[in-house]
Amino acid sequence: MMTFDEIKTLLTDKFGADAIMDAETSGLQPAILINPEMIVKVCEELRDNEKTWFDFLSCLSGIDHGIESNKFSVVYHLASIPYNRQLVLKVVKEHSRNSENLPVFHSVSGVWHTAEWHEREAYDLVGIRFEGHPDMRRILLPDDWEGYPLRKDYQAAEEYKGIKIN
Repeated sequence: MMTFDEIKTLLTDKFGADAIMDAETSGLQPAILINPEMIVKVCEELRDNEKTWFDFLSCLSGIDHGIESNKFSVVYHLASIPYNRQLVLKVVKEHSRNSENLPVFHSVSGVWHTAEWHEREAYDLVGIRFEGHPDMRRILLPDDWEGYPLRKDYQAAEEYKGIKIN
């Protein structure tokens, strides 16, 4: 079973120094920050490489880092069932807060089909679009819902179709 540092080295050797932006090692689960343009190739490598075999996407979450930072990220929790190992990957992008122009990340639904539902949740609640997703539409809220409830600048409506919300 490969260590966290060995996985970082494997990815750097395979894709070059530009693939890894940084690493977070101070939290409960260390994370590798991946260049957003490389996320699909990195995920394919981690799934297919016999040294890693991250065959399951446990969770994918969209995050709004706040109005001041104008950053959005996606966090991927991977699991290797054969090796009983977990790994966290993150991608971060700066993006304006214009609701007409949503942040876009590459879909990993071609790597793990479970990503289809997770990416739809991130779209529905945070307003992150996933390029290459086969069915990018709301999954929890009605199709005509305005806004993205987990964004830091979300303003809740007072009612929806005559039903009081607040």
